[in-house]
Amino acid sequence: MNRKKEAWLYTISSKKAVIDLNLKEIWRYRDLLLLFVKRDVITLYKQTLLGPLWYLIQPLITSVIFTIIFNGIANIEISEGIHPFLFNLAGVTIWNYFSECLKGTSDAFRKNQGIFSKVYFPRVIMPLTTVISALIKFGIQFLIFVGFYVFFSLNNEAGSIAFEAIWLLPILVLVMGLLGLGLGMVISSMTTKYRDLTFLVGFGVQLLMYISAVMYPIDAAVQKIANNFPEMAPFINPIIKNNPLANVIDTFRYLFFSQGSFSAKSIILTLVVTLVITLIGLIIFNKTEKSFIDTV
Repeated sequence: MNRKKEAWLYTISSKKAVIDLNLKEIWRYRDLLLLFVKRDVITLYKQTLLGPLWYLIQPLITSVIFTIIFNGIANIEISEGIHPFLFNLAGVTIWNYFSECLKGTSDAFRKNQGIFSKVYFPRVIMPLTTVISALIKFGIQFLIFVGFYVFFSLNNEAGSIAFEAIWLLPILVLVMGLLGLGLGMVISSMTTKYRDLTFLVGFGVQLLMYISAVMYPIDAAVQKIANNFPEMAPFINPIIKNNPLANVIDTFRYLFFSQGSFSAKSIILTLVVTLVITLIGLIIFNKTEKSFIDTV
């Protein structure tokens, strides 16, 4: 008697290609992805006093502090005709998206080990959840920036929009998200074995912010370092000028103020670096996914 072979719907196996985007499976679990996004956006602030207002308070307070310290006390000059607060708010707004993506994805394995050990779903959904959740937060903060931009425009303190290059805005946001995702996946994979790296993420993000032109124009910083620290300039200035994050932030300001530097070459280089970092992060993440439960 011939017995008909059973056809399995799914096969869960650790043997997979090193680079496996697995977009079909991610699309199949899109409802779960949206559920996690809803959890991150809503329940995170559900029992807080101010709730989603924290999305607004943080960039505003940070921009005020930067304006007082760097533009007031340190006397860092910015482009003429642009209010220092608006200048800093632009940098903080786009930087926060990268920061949220990096910090959220850098702890993906350890934070979700309970779920990962019980239920199967594409593990990369967790980092993607962080990126999408942070994008919603960025959208809210960007609207706040637009509101202040309109206000300062009425007082001729906002420069002018570079309409010929405004199409670059979604590309800049995408670059920041992918950079945060790629670096976060690398760090998340490393923290499964080295827990102390988790404590260095916050410090590393703060240090990275200071070399990413968040609170100063790149040209002004390079000139000041060359004048005041000539012996250190050959080492520090190339880091600032070639930092992809600094290029994105400087270009973001150029789009809205039409002042500062803009280079198609730097944008292309930034895109290449972003794709390489994201690819490396995905490779390491996929490799760690196979055995992390034994080491986490």
